[in-house]
Formats: sequence, structure tokens, C-alpha cells
Amino acid sequence: MNINMSQSHLLSGREYRGAARIDGPLVTMRNTHNVGYGELVELSTGDGKIRLGQVLDTSDEIVVVQVFEGTDGLSMPGTGMRFLGEPLTLAVSEQMLGRVMNGLGKSRDGSATPQGYAERDVNGEPINPTAREYPRDFIQTGISVIDGLTTLIQGQKLPIFSGSGLSHNRLAAQIARQAKVRGSGGDFATIFVAMGVKYDVAKYFIDSFEESGVLDNVALFLSLADDPSIERIITPKTALTLAEHLAFDKGKHVLVIMTDMTNYCESLREIGTLRGEIPSRKGYPGYLYSNLAEIYERSGKIIGRSGSITQLPILSMPNDDISHPVPDLTGYITEGQIVFERGMHARGLYPPINPLPSLSRLMKDGIGEGMTREDHPHLANQLFASYSHVKDVQNLASVIGEEELTALDQQYLELGTFFENRFINQRYDEDRSIEETLDLGWEALSKLPAEELQRVTDEEIARYYRG
Repeated sequence: MNINMSQSHLLSGREYRGAARIDGPLVTMRNTHNVGYGELVELSTGDGKIRLGQVLDTSDEIVVVQVFEGTDGLSMPGTGMRFLGEPLTLAVSEQMLGRVMNGLGKSRDGSATPQGYAERDVNGEPINPTAREYPRDFIQTGISVIDGLTTLIQGQKLPIFSGSGLSHNRLAAQIARQAKVRGSGGDFATIFVAMGVKYDVAKYFIDSFEESGVLDNVALFLSLADDPSIERIITPKTALTLAEHLAFDKGKHVLVIMTDMTNYCESLREIGTLRGEIPSRKGYPGYLYSNLAEIYERSGKIIGRSGSITQLPILSMPNDDISHPVPDLTGYITEGQIVFERGMHARGLYPPINPLPSLSRLMKDGIGEGMTREDHPHLANQLFASYSHVKDVQNLASVIGEEELTALDQQYLELGTFFENRFINQRYDEDRSIEETLDLGWEALSKLPAEELQRVTDEEIARYYRG
């Protein structure tokens, strides 16, 4: 059947009944008109209920639809499809702040679904690269090891690489409670996205935001572990659609925290397997890189717009393997990474962030005089170099014993102990200002002789050194 696009549009809304195949969250229909990739579909069941789906694959013979609510209870002869001739959209508004929603933006908190004022395509709109503004403004998280050494900048995408059983969910909730752009007043908002999390984890997030009083400025999109896995595919896109509205239409600075992107990628792998696609590394689809890029690149600032979107995606690395495809590909797309260390977690440190493999590539442009403090760039370099030497000394001590170390090496060990226990380690309800963080950094450096501090200036030593 040969139908042009205008004819196809006229056929939109026509219902076809009788599925050719139901395979997991996928439904196949034969002998339809020409439909578009990504087109929204309404599926009717024998009991009259409607489920939403999206065209995943289309050809002259068949159309494959992914069903967001799952296919439980569907039968092949009793399933009907109505193609709506438009992509999946989300009705967005500021009223969605303070609400708990599912992956499709529908209410989860018992209240009516938030009323939106504008319908937006969840796939977003491409931003002209020449219209992007270079990120430069500092976001204070209240976490010393992040603010001091891997500083988060407005418009940046900075992932957290964690592992199973580590405290990344606690850190995510703390950042959502504490993050702020100093001097921006009420123009800061947080969108929290949880994919494939258990009910008790979701409840922890909700309770944490309610108790701290920040829930009114947070929009939560929750796709729980017992929800259809296909819903996770659309959850980050739905959340980022609201983020784009708040940032570029309402002028807000929006921080989007997404946990766990590995669960999102697992859903992509599941769909790829069901479709019979040729797998790539570790069974993930070959388009994993471009799919992740579609999500991560929906961050940034636009020239002439006052708002910004900053992304903080969290990835749990299977077997703590940083070369796993999900963190590996993420590292190529994003501007740095924050890396958790299981050994630090075992020693009781929170957050267990190892600053040595961690990096913020945009940090250099968002710190210093007029942004954080004039000594910040040199202090961060010196702390990094000194802590790196601490690790060398610790390795040496494990061979020859601490008693055989020189007096200077003993001072480096003392610095390392203070740095981990006082600078990195902090309470999960502790919100440190950037000034407190930098002062703690100088207190750590003061464990060393002044002549060991080669990366800070004499003026900075005279002003801040406490030795």
C-alpha cells in the first residue's frame, strides 16, 4: 500500500485490531498505513482500557510498538491500535514542582495529574551549537570534595560513577537538598529522576525532601523496579522536557539528577534483545552511545536565555568496572566524572569519593576570583598533588613500615588522614559553604612545611597557611 505523507496524516486516528505478535513490552501489527518512527499510539484492550505506546520500528509490512505500561493482560486478537500521527508529548508547567510523578509525568502522589500549559515533544528540540553559551557559573552542592576539587558548573553534565551498595543514593538526595546558585534566589529548581529503584529507596527520597522543606522546589519522576521496564526508556526524556521548559521558558537554573542510568541502559539492552538486534559490547545495542548522547546533550545554556540545565547522572558500575560500556561511553560524552571508591566506603568515609580519578573539565572556568575565591584554583591543584603523593607514601609504608619513613613522609601521612577524615568526610546533613571548604583545604595543607607547597603563591601562603 503506497500512501504519501498527507494521506498518512488523514489516516491518523484509524484503529487496527488484531496484533500479529506480543513479545515482552513489544506489540507487532501488520497491514497498517505508513506510520512515522516515534509516533504515539493508543492501545485498547478487551476491557476497554487504554495504554500508551510509541512506534519503535516501521516498514511496509509491520509496525513494532513499545508499550509503556507493559503488555500484561493483552491478547493478540483483542488488541487494538490507534496511531495518533504525532510524537509523545508532555504538558509542562511550573505546577509540576513539588509533585511526585511516574515516568510519563502522571501523578504518583495521590493528587490529580499536574495541569500543563504547553505541550512539548519529549524528544526535545535540537539546540544550534552556535547558540550555546559556554558554562562558567559555579553551583554550590555543599559537598567539600565536589565543590573544592571537582566543581560543578551551570550547564555542565558531570556523572557520578558508583557501585552496587555504595552511598550514591544518599549523596544524590543530599545534593538535591543543598544545591544552589548563590545569589539566584528562587530561580533554582531540581528535577530528580529515579529509574528502576525499589520502593523503599523512592520513599527515602520523598521523605528526605519533605523533611528538609525543599520538596516544593523539586519535581520527582519515579519509575520503580516493579514498573514496566519500558517506562524507564521514556523517563529521562520526560524529565528533561520539563527541565527545558523551566530553564528556557521560565529562566530557572535547573539541576537534573538521574539515578540510575545503568538501569536505563539495561532496558535498552532488553528491548534490543527482544527485537533480535545484533548486540555490541556485553550485549548492549550498537546505538548505546548515540542514545546516551541524546539525553546528556539536553543540558547547557543558550545565548540570550537566563536559565540553564545542569545534569548529574548517576551510574552504578557492574563489578566496579569503570571500563564497562555504560560508564565508558558516558565518559566520552560528558565533561568529567566523580568516582566512588569501595575501599573508602569500607573505612566509613562519606561520601566515598576518590578525588584522584575524579575530574571536572569545566572547573577551571568557573572558579577563582569573583566566582568562588581567588585562591581556589591553586589550592585545588596543590591538594590534588599532595594527596597523590600521600598515596605513594602509603604504598611505600606498606613495604618498609611506617617507622622507617622520613619525617616529611610522616607529615604527608598526617595530611592524608586529615584530608580524608575532615575534608572528604562529612555528615549527610552537613551543608558547607565554599569558604568553609577552602579553609578546610588550607588546614590540611598546613600539615606540611610551607616549602612543600609549590602550586600556591607566596601571597596565598601568607594569607591562608596555618603552619
